Amino acid sequence: MHRADDHPSRRAFLDVTGAMVAVGLTAGCTSDSARPGRHAPTAAARPTPVAATGRHQAGITLPQPAQRNLLAVVADLGATVAPGPLLAELGQAIRTLIAGTDPRLLGLPPGDLTVTVGVGPRLVRTAGASLPGAADLPRFSRERIAPRARGGDLLMQICASDALLLPVVAAALLDQAGDRIHERWRQSARRGTNVPVGNGLTAPRNPLGFIDGIVGPHTAAEQQRDLWLAGPPPVADGTLAVLRRMELDLPRFAALSVAEQEAVFGRRRASGVPLSGGPVASGPELGAKTPDGRYLVPADAHVRRAHATVVGAGLMLRRSYSTDEPAPGLLFISFQNDLRTFTATLTHMDTSDALLQFTTTTASATFLILPGFDRQHPLGSQLFA
Repeated sequence: MHRADDHPSRRAFLDVTGAMVAVGLTAGCTSDSARPGRHAPTAAARPTPVAATGRHQAGITLPQPAQRNLLAVVADLGATVAPGPLLAELGQAIRTLIAGTDPRLLGLPPGDLTVTVGVGPRLVRTAGASLPGAADLPRFSRERIAPRARGGDLLMQICASDALLLPVVAAALLDQAGDRIHERWRQSARRGTNVPVGNGLTAPRNPLGFIDGIVGPHTAAEQQRDLWLAGPPPVADGTLAVLRRMELDLPRFAALSVAEQEAVFGRRRASGVPLSGGPVASGPELGAKTPDGRYLVPADAHVRRAHATVVGAGLMLRRSYSTDEPAPGLLFISFQNDLRTFTATLTHMDTSDALLQFTTTTASATFLILPGFDRQHPLGSQLFA
């Protein structure tokens, strides 16, 4: 399989992964733990497994809350490769990996591993030019994106509580695909510690210190309205994903006072409460003003510029992950059943959102997340018969 110059060969990658596993298996076997009279440390509770099959793919609303670690792999299919058989094979590999029966796991327990697969606009258009997911993302301001980091035919989103699983699973899936795909870019990332935000929900802090992803389609009714595709039949029960990798100007943001940082977001940094007051999980009261007539939530605050009512769009299920490489920043992923939900929101933000001055986007793509699958209905079979 052809690889970009900045990625090792599959064999080298598996060798490195094997070394990682060896380190993981020997870690903790210190001289202290082997001494007589020492009690073995209590084993951490194993994460609850997440079924690979079902109406929707795992890794979107399940598990809840989302796992701490993510690896996104974006690739292209060869010009003559038929998507249907490839996706069916990947689906079967995902089933065995999550079941823990695939030898390419190298003995690692799968835990709460999920793999979520999406296809890019080029592949969707081969199935139908008017289908959801057939449109490319437009370009926006504050982008510095290399050609290989824009778009792509295939997304494999791999999530787990155990970070060691991610490169092992990626290597197994790339091995399954062989030379039928060519990797474009990948990004590993992690979520902050979850903070209770009310209504039984939690959300993590982002690298700027603020609680992120508070508002979204959390109820079944909201998800049916704004998250899952109702049709047409080949895509029903799927959704649309947008990935945006951003570099953050952390030193410049950190130089602001706490009050200035809160004005950028429109929420209190410590608690997540809107500057207009009220519960954390509630949206801000955008009309609330001080006695002298100033908006409590500034006109350019992020929560105002991205507010669904102000934009006139639906809700996004948003996930933000911290990244270290290639630079300190953020991997933003949103799921929605209408691409306009994202594009209209970012267009509205582009004009005057105070948060954007601290971001530069370095990778961008959108994918149709395929409907769920099982033994009788292979992954992608509704779309690519």
